Amino acid sequence: MIYCCNDHVELALDVIVDEYETFPVLRKLKEEEKMSTACEYCRKEAEYMVEN
Repeated sequence: MIYCCNDHVELALDVIVDEYETFPVLRKLKEEEKMSTACEYCRKEAEYMVEN
């Protein structure tokens, strides 16, 4: 699973498709989840979780 900000959501979707060859699941994080989670690409506050 990849936590990402709005700027990197497309990159995270592409990574899941490339690595797992499956359709990714995109979920918007709840407010309480956002506070403790950073984007894996730029360290901004994560807004989404992308998983397979």
